[in-house]
Amino acid sequence: MVSPPGYSGAPRKGHLVFDACFESGNLGRVDYISEFEFDLFIRPDTCNPRFRVWFNFTVENVRETQRVIFNVVNFSKTKSLYRDGMSPVVKSTSRPKWQRLPAKNVYYYRCPDHRRNYVMSFAFCFDREDDVYQFAYCYPYTYSRLQHYLASLERRNLPYLQREQLGLSVQQRRLDLLTITNSEREKKLVFLTARVHPGESPASFVCQGVIDFLVSQHPVAQILRDHVIFKVVPMLNPDGVYLGNYRCSLMGFDLNRHWQDPSPWAHPTLHAVKQLIVQMNHDPRVSLEFYIDVHAHSTMLNGFMYGNVFEDEERVQRQAVFPRLLCQNAPDFSFSNTSFNRDVVKAGTGRRFLGGLLDDTSYCYTLEVSFYSYMTAGSTAPVPYTEETYMKLGRNVARTFLDYYKLNNLIKDNRPTHIQSSEVTSQTGDEKGNCVGRDGADREREKSQSVRH
Repeated sequence: MVSPPGYSGAPRKGHLVFDACFESGNLGRVDYISEFEFDLFIRPDTCNPRFRVWFNFTVENVRETQRVIFNVVNFSKTKSLYRDGMSPVVKSTSRPKWQRLPAKNVYYYRCPDHRRNYVMSFAFCFDREDDVYQFAYCYPYTYSRLQHYLASLERRNLPYLQREQLGLSVQQRRLDLLTITNSEREKKLVFLTARVHPGESPASFVCQGVIDFLVSQHPVAQILRDHVIFKVVPMLNPDGVYLGNYRCSLMGFDLNRHWQDPSPWAHPTLHAVKQLIVQMNHDPRVSLEFYIDVHAHSTMLNGFMYGNVFEDEERVQRQAVFPRLLCQNAPDFSFSNTSFNRDVVKAGTGRRFLGGLLDDTSYCYTLEVSFYSYMTAGSTAPVPYTEETYMKLGRNVARTFLDYYKLNNLIKDNRPTHIQSSEVTSQTGDEKGNCVGRDGADREREKSQSVRH
C-alpha cells in the first residue's frame, strides 16, 4: 500500500495497493509523489540489471473517479513505440478483456529528474471502487496459459498431434515439443520456436495461431499435415516468462545469444532444442527445411522477417521466396521491413547459428511482429494489434507453406483456400477471425515469379 508520507492512520480508499507478486508480474518499487501522481520502477530481469522494459501489475483499493498519473521512470531502452502512439494495456475485474489505453493519455520523454532516463507517463481514471485493475506493457501470455492450452489440445486425442516433454528448465518447468503431421514417414520438416525472450508475449499468440490452424479441419491444414512435419517449441524460456523478465532467463542469460555452445545446466532448454535439431540434421531420413524463431519488436511496425546472407546469389533469391509469399497472404506482413544480414552481434542467435549449420536447402528466419500495430496497403493510420490479430498472423504463416510447397492443386472441390473463422477455433475458447488469402490470379502470378525450390 502506498500512503501519503507521514500518514499513520487506518488505510483509506484511494491509498492505492500495488501488486506484482503473480505469474509474469513485474513492478519493483512505487514512489508517492502526490495524491495524483506515482513514480513506478520496473524490476530488472533476474540476475541482469541491463533489461528493464516489461511491466505487469495490479492496483486496488481505489476511489471512484480517482484520477492518477503513473510515471514508469526507469526504462532501459531509448527507442520505443510509445513515441509512435503505443499505449499500455489495461483490464479490470468487471472488464476482463484487455484493451489499450487511449494514446492521447500516454507520453514518452527523456526526464531530467530521473538521470535523463526515458519515462512513460500515462493518465488514468478509476471508475469502480471494488475492481482490481491490471496494467501491462503488452497482452500477457503466461506459462500457465500455455500449459492449459496444450492440455486442452491433448484432451482432443488428435491422431496427428503429439505432445512430449523435451526437457526441463532450471526451475523445473516443462519444455514442450509438439509434432503435427499425419505420419512421420520421410517428409519435409518445419521447426518453429517462440518466447526465447520472455517479455515478447505477442510471439506466443502468433505461435498459437500457427498451432490452431495446423490442428484444424481446414482443407489446407489437412494437406499440410499429409506433406509436412511441423515441430513446435512454444516457449523456449519458461522460467523467464514465469518470472516476468523481458529478455533473460532465471540466471540472467539472453538465451538467443548462446546457440553456439549452450550449457546443459545454465541453458538447459536451449541445449535440449539444439541437440534435437543437430540430431535431426544428421538423420538422412529427415529433410529439415525451415527453422523459424518468433519474436516481438519494440520499435518497428508490422510483421517482418530477418534472414541470413549467403555468397550464393541463387540461395539468396530462394531465401526471399517464403517472405514474399507470406506478404501476399498476410496484410500485416511487410516485405519492405524484411532484411537479410550477418551482424556480428547476432552470431549467437538461432537464425545465425542454424543458418551456418544446416545445408543450403534449409532456411532460417527470425519472424518479428510489432508490439504495437501494423500498416496495410492504402491505410493512413496504424492499426493496433489485438490478441486475435496476432493469432491471425500465425494462421497466415502456416497457410503460406501450401504456396511454398506448391500444394494448391490438391485442394478438392474447388474449396476456397482462405481461412474461415468457423473452421479454425482456438481451444482456449477464443473465436478466430478470417484470414486474408489470395485469389487464383495472385497465386499464379507469385508462383511464376518465384524460383524453383
